[in-house]
Amino acid sequence: MMRKLPLFILVLFLAGCAGAPVGDADVGNVEQAVSRQAATSDAGQRAKVHTELGHYYLQAGNYDIALERARIAIDAESGYAPAHNLLALVYMALIRNPLAEQSFQRALQLAPGDPEINNDYGWFLCQTGKPKESLAHFRRAIGNTLYQTPGKALTNAGLCSLMIKDDQQAEDFMSRAVRIDRANLTALFWLADIAYRSNRLAEARQIIKELHTRLLDPTAESAWLALRIERKLGDREAEARFTGILHRKFRNSPEQQKLSRGEFD
Repeated sequence: MMRKLPLFILVLFLAGCAGAPVGDADVGNVEQAVSRQAATSDAGQRAKVHTELGHYYLQAGNYDIALERARIAIDAESGYAPAHNLLALVYMALIRNPLAEQSFQRALQLAPGDPEINNDYGWFLCQTGKPKESLAHFRRAIGNTLYQTPGKALTNAGLCSLMIKDDQQAEDFMSRAVRIDRANLTALFWLADIAYRSNRLAEARQIIKELHTRLLDPTAESAWLALRIERKLGDREAEARFTGILHRKFRNSPEQQKLSRGEFD
């Protein structure tokens, strides 16, 4: 049975954290992401520009314009893999999963070793009920020494490992992501969560404190986790502090509702 994960801080397949390349046991074709390569023709340059614009509109939630840009890019250069990947991401955002699958497959056919496309397709698989299958694509991205944002795929792989309740594997991926970028808030949160559920309470407290130092203001999820850590450690003052945060700032949140019902685990 898969674990359902709450939304927390970042949507990583669209906006990840950069870092130095890292190795992985399952190495795919080592090639630079096509989107990072210079265009070699006027048609290729048009496809590249429209694809980059499409990603901007996609992240802004303007799906119609993003879809148009993807189609213009493909019309300009039908073999430009990032344009097909953009089209897949737009269809994914529109919950048109069969069309997203078709576009991802075309992108991978054109550039099977592209780390960005493998990361995005892995996230699609994870979000559409195939988290186990997603891991091979994340590993292909992670194992590419030319991949410029390996922390993104590592964190995504950790999230999908949590969905299949493989905490040990999730912790490995998240730890590697944090080694690349100590400001990876999503990875820090889940490392604290895993440590808490493993009863490594002092470690969980240390990680959540670091997270809150970087966040400045706790989220409902992080305050709830910190509250439960302090409750188990027996620090009533700290527990009361996080209880107050939930009462004041997140009155209608699911976490506040769990607190009201006394559902601490």
